Amino acid sequence: MDTIEIGLWVTGGLLVLVLTGMRVAFAAALTGLIGLVWIFWAKFGYDPDRFGKALTVAVKTAGQVPHSKVASHTLSLIPTFILIGYLAYYAGLTRALFEAAKRWIAWVPGGLAVSTIFATAGFAAVSGASVATSAVFARIAIPEMLSVGYNKRFAAGVVAAGGTLASLIPPSAILVIYAIIVEQDVGKLLLAGFIPGAFSALVYGLLIVGIAVVFKNVGPPVTGFTWKERFTALPGALPIVAVILIIICFVYNPFGDKAWGTPTEGGAIGAFIVFCFALFHGMRWPEFKSALLETAKLTAMIFSIIWGVLIYVRFLGFADLPGAFSDWITSLEMSPMLILICILLAYAVLGMFMDAIGMLLLTLPVVYPAVMALNGGEAVSAAESAFGMSGPMCAIWFGILVVKMAEFCLITPPIGLNCFVVAGVRPDLSVQDVFKGVTPFFIADAVTIALLVAFPGIVLYLPSLAG
Repeated sequence: MDTIEIGLWVTGGLLVLVLTGMRVAFAAALTGLIGLVWIFWAKFGYDPDRFGKALTVAVKTAGQVPHSKVASHTLSLIPTFILIGYLAYYAGLTRALFEAAKRWIAWVPGGLAVSTIFATAGFAAVSGASVATSAVFARIAIPEMLSVGYNKRFAAGVVAAGGTLASLIPPSAILVIYAIIVEQDVGKLLLAGFIPGAFSALVYGLLIVGIAVVFKNVGPPVTGFTWKERFTALPGALPIVAVILIIICFVYNPFGDKAWGTPTEGGAIGAFIVFCFALFHGMRWPEFKSALLETAKLTAMIFSIIWGVLIYVRFLGFADLPGAFSDWITSLEMSPMLILICILLAYAVLGMFMDAIGMLLLTLPVVYPAVMALNGGEAVSAAESAFGMSGPMCAIWFGILVVKMAEFCLITPPIGLNCFVVAGVRPDLSVQDVFKGVTPFFIADAVTIALLVAFPGIVLYLPSLAG
């Protein structure tokens, strides 16, 4: 049995373990270690006397992974981004954002729902966690919508869909993980997420207005706010603007000079600004302790998944499965764009059974090289490429597409995590209610993904400015 066959058998075993309920981190680490032992023992001719040697080499190989990868300073972005989100919650930024959006937008049909989408988009700019965003706005926005007569399923669906925006709008933990796995520039990927994230929020908003116009009882408008009330609500959102500007200036300086620092430094300074604002608004030691503990828990979970999956990735390298998959993909007699669409559809199906981070970590080591090969390779120029963009730009474009697919998977049954979170926060709502309420947003996501595929400039404009 050659290494490719070993790779296929082990990958099949990994899928079985994940689909039967084992955590991705443990399933990937276990199968990766088994695969390494299998490959090394095969090289020893399956000699029973040398099995111990194969096991020792495999354990040493797997043991090098956690430190060698996690020692990268790039990963320090993840806890800082998550901490910003929890501090922003205790600083009252979530309610301030929602109140400002409500006073300015609630007068349109479905206005409170549109306000919720724009408020979640604003909160996404200081939070890297979709689940946290959904949980926070389930407490704030749903009661407001129900109090003016919104359909409860629709209100729940709006919050669940709005929470997904945190996956795309920087600071995004998933974009950082993508950059680490495919070894691309974190700063350019974060820049690339701004416009598609805002575009996704705009598409959601237009969908809500359309639904509210057609079905009058779904989301009535709310009026009566004076211009003074609208303008007095704006200062509460200023820390969000400050954090966004800091991240942009530390990734790409819009004033024409070099960036002020690294994304890691930008994330740390952003967290400090939100921390100061939270102290000013009354955060005390119990709230600060809770923010640190929640950040540590979520960071530990993400790092555990990364460690486990990187052991599996090390095995894939020895099995040469990514290279074989790339060769197979490029040998297909289909247009590269059609193949890319099929890959995105496969992500949509896979996301029904796996969480977003685990799905990307498990698939990217195999799928990413194949997509780059379809475009002509990592060093290809735009003129010679299949998708009309250079290798580095293709990596950024594909990254935004797969993260958008990960967003989509957060609201699709049966695993849609955001829907379970909203139902968990609101005892008066069942998971089935939330899934029914979020169904129209599948259409909005499909339209957004189609437009990002058809018009890559939406994704690549800001990264192209950064050089």
